[in-house]
Amino acid sequence: MTAEKLKWLRTQLQPKGSVTKAVYKHIIWCGAFGFLISILNHFDVPVSQPILGSVIPSIVLGLLLVFRTNTAYERFWEGRKCWGSIVNNVRNLARQIWVSVDEISPEDKDKKITALNLLAAFAVTTKLHLRGEAVNSELEDLMPSTKYIKLKIMNNPPIEVAFWIGDYLQEQYHRNCLNSYQLTSMQELLNNLVDNLGACERILKTPMPLAYAIHLKQLLILYCFLLPFQIVQSLGWWTGLISALVGFTVFGIEAIGLEIENPFGYDANDLPLDTICETMKRNIDDLITLTPNARSHRENI
Repeated sequence: MTAEKLKWLRTQLQPKGSVTKAVYKHIIWCGAFGFLISILNHFDVPVSQPILGSVIPSIVLGLLLVFRTNTAYERFWEGRKCWGSIVNNVRNLARQIWVSVDEISPEDKDKKITALNLLAAFAVTTKLHLRGEAVNSELEDLMPSTKYIKLKIMNNPPIEVAFWIGDYLQEQYHRNCLNSYQLTSMQELLNNLVDNLGACERILKTPMPLAYAIHLKQLLILYCFLLPFQIVQSLGWWTGLISALVGFTVFGIEAIGLEIENPFGYDANDLPLDTICETMKRNIDDLITLTPNARSHRENI
């Protein structure tokens, strides 16, 4: 129990993943303005205006913030589901290629390994594409040098990698290393990968409507500006502290929505795409070390 309590305390105080850094300026301004209003009230300046609480009802602002956060989290969760689907489709397609494609010449195994590495390359290129980064050395070991050079000039590298995988499958079908049912099953998995790419691009390229984001920020500023006038009569010198706490709450919620609406970056709250890609690469490396029973039987014959 003590260890759990310490972990809970460290979680509350850790700066990584927190939005405090993003909103601390707003908190300071809210606290300072609230303290200024408390000073004016102390010198009997008529600043107390409880009626201002009806200008922006708390429930209206709360509903707007909830909608903002829910919309952002929905985008985050959809991105996670897309990458979960990418992982599953890569594993299934890699397994089917490794088990189902017949090896009728000595170099066929090397071609299969190249195809499996291209599946890992699809995940990596998708990650880089969503982050707006160019093809880098992370891909150099996952494909032949000619393909790596060509990939650098492509506008959408994941699509090119998917094309190479599809071309490999079609070639194996024409060589009678795959039957039509196997080809259809593998092409469907490949289509799913491209569909997941498109879903991630939709999340990336469809941000929160600008008018909504601007209006919400304006309401937040107006609410925090009017708050000290509403509470100064009852709170007195505590007005600055309470204003800062309220500012931390409302601006923090808005900042969380802003941070997670694009889940493909490097922030602490973004999806761990580097780890996901490394996991897929390890899975494929492990798969390559296995020998299917059917192939072992053919080799013994």
